[in-house]
Amino acid sequence: MGESILKEKSFDFALEIVHTYKQLRENGEFVMSKQLLRSGTSIGANIAEANMAQSMADFSSKMYIALKEANETLYWLELLSRAEFLDTSHANSIINSCKELVSMLVATTKKTAPRQQ
Repeated sequence: MGESILKEKSFDFALEIVHTYKQLRENGEFVMSKQLLRSGTSIGANIAEANMAQSMADFSSKMYIALKEANETLYWLELLSRAEFLDTSHANSIINSCKELVSMLVATTKKTAPRQQ
């Protein structure tokens, strides 16, 4: 899997998060939406940083941070969904997109993790 695909998918996901954030704010949700915005847009930012890494260890570290942010984003999305701040179809779509990013990041971090001797 190419890193450009991951970079593109994370950017598209960040745009979706921004639109979701705006919708949540318009509906009066101000706390969880901010957490979602921070973690959801951080995924792509860390992937972009990883693509300019100085070493394989630096690359791996940045990708692992992106994975942690994706997991946090998934938490906020599921919480917002269950608290009924997101309609079901939108929630399912964005949660599935986030799970796809998590899977891609897991695969990437497994491939690039420093080998233990």
